[in-house]
Formats: sequence, C-alpha cells, structure tokens
Amino acid sequence: MDLNQFRKIFPSDGACRKYLEKVVWPHGRVCPHCGCLKSWLLSGGSVRAGLYECSGCRGQFTVTTKTPMHSTKLPLRTWLLAMYFLINSSKGVSSVFLAKWLGVNQKTAWKIGHAIRAMMAAHAASLRLLDGIVELDEKYLGGKPRFQQGVKHPRGKGTRKACIHVAVSRQGPVQARMIPGDSYAVLAPYIKQVVSPAARIMTDQLQPYVAIGKQFAGHDRVHHGIKEFARGQAHVNTAESFNAILERAKQGVFHFVSSRHLPRYLSEVMFRWNNRDPVEKKRNGLSKIVMQAKPVLEQLGILLNQAVGTQLRRTIYGGVATPQPLFRG
Repeated sequence: MDLNQFRKIFPSDGACRKYLEKVVWPHGRVCPHCGCLKSWLLSGGSVRAGLYECSGCRGQFTVTTKTPMHSTKLPLRTWLLAMYFLINSSKGVSSVFLAKWLGVNQKTAWKIGHAIRAMMAAHAASLRLLDGIVELDEKYLGGKPRFQQGVKHPRGKGTRKACIHVAVSRQGPVQARMIPGDSYAVLAPYIKQVVSPAARIMTDQLQPYVAIGKQFAGHDRVHHGIKEFARGQAHVNTAESFNAILERAKQGVFHFVSSRHLPRYLSEVMFRWNNRDPVEKKRNGLSKIVMQAKPVLEQLGILLNQAVGTQLRRTIYGGVATPQPLFRG
C-alpha cells in the first residue's frame, strides 16, 4: 500500500475513529475501566466525538482510553500515519524525519514513536515459545570509542556496549532482549522463557551453550574461531541477519540509543521481522523461499490489538515512562 492509497482509506478523523473502534473492539465495545460490555454513545454540542458512558461503572471512555493515544490532542490520522511510516520503514525512522512527515515538532514525534514501540513491545510479549530450529546469538550494540593515540580498545564483551541476546526461529519469529551479560546464569533462564524444550538449537562456540543445549531436543554448534560458518543445517546466519539489521538501524538511523530506551527500539525491529510470511518465488527455474511483509492494514490491526492497556506518558523531566497504578490502601 502506497501513501496515496493509505490517505484514501483514512480521509478524515471520523474514518480513523471508525477503523480504530472496529479493530480495538472487534466483538463490541468494552469499557477499559471495568470490562463491562454495555455502554451508550453520548451526544451534545459540548461532547467530544466518540465518547461513551459505561452502564456498569458510569465511567466515560473513548476508543483511545488507556492506550498510547490516551488524551491525545493530535488528530487520529496523524497517529495512524506515524504507524504507517514505522511499519513500512526497513530500518526505522528518526524522530527528526518523522516530525517533518507528520507536521509536528521533534519532541512530539519522539514521543509518538516510543508510544508506537510500546505497542510493538506488547506484541512481542504475546508471542508463543519459539520451536523448530532456533538460532541463538549475542550482539553488542553501541558506538565506537573515541580514538586515543596508543590505546587499543577491546571489542565485543570487553566494551561497555549493551549486550543483546537474539533467539530466532528459522522462517519464524524472533525474540531479542537486552541482558546484563552472556554467562550461563544469565542466558539459561532467559532462553527457557522464549524457546520451547522441543526445539533444536543452533549456536556458536560460546561455552555456556554446551550446558544449555542439554535442556533442548537437539544442539548443533559452529566454530567461528576456525572460520566455520555453516555445516549442513548448522549455522546462525538467520540470527546474524537480524543482528545486521539492528546495527544498520543504529548506525544509519538513530546513531545513538540509550540503554533506557533500547528495549523499545528492539521491539520495533522485532515487530517488522515477525510480521512477515514465507513466500515461494521462482527465478530461472529455481524455487526460493523469501520472507515478505504482511499487508499494511493487517499489520496495523495486529499492532492496535495491543493498544488497550499499553500506556506511555511524559515525565516531569521531558522523557517517557509507563504510568504506575495508584495504590489504594
């Protein structure tokens, strides 16, 4: 879907609201305050569009209540357009360019981007355990240290870069998470959370994987130290492809990613990777399986299914944070 087609489908805020209500409430309106299924539309000159009142708790709500778009003053069309850009980009969109394309300032675009990434993070958390052949790899993401005469800076785990662990199912979803290190004590519990015990795992020669591999149906290793990158079905090339996308997003788009917000940036890259389908294509009489992105509207529906309950608010310091529920003693 190109941008002109997108604008024809969503020509006004009213059309955007109808679409959101259809996607967020596919089986009828649900009160986000108490979960009641009975409510009525409020009308009048002073009532804003799409406002409902719950028959159970008497609370008022709209389709954006308790979502990242809660209390937004921006047109809903702006929000959907931002989602379109983030879904369609290959490696992400910086807040500077997103601001130009949406017609808002950079701070607003930065907050919109993180609000959308929060929904993408909720989608990643809803995925089932990875199964089949699962590749495991680590990635150290960060910038190069400044040049110092006569000083040799270490690489990889010897740096202060953020350590990211990647678990990816071949022709399937990926799970990536920032972790404090690559020891057995750190890796074993995390891998158990995202990979099915029935999976056959593929790793490099990192020592903790020897013990971890015994907890799964099978384990094959490749030894990069002796230039062994593939041996039959044993390789971690799929995981390294995901790592390469992370590196290009950091180098070419964002330039710097703080450890505080890195999990949401990971969720953005994961969302685009996970919303692809294997498609068989023929060229010169040979068949090849390639991964093709799902249609934009389908991806929008998947993203907005995670909207209710996912919130992100401005802090008093100008950043963003997830609001904590009020304690009632």
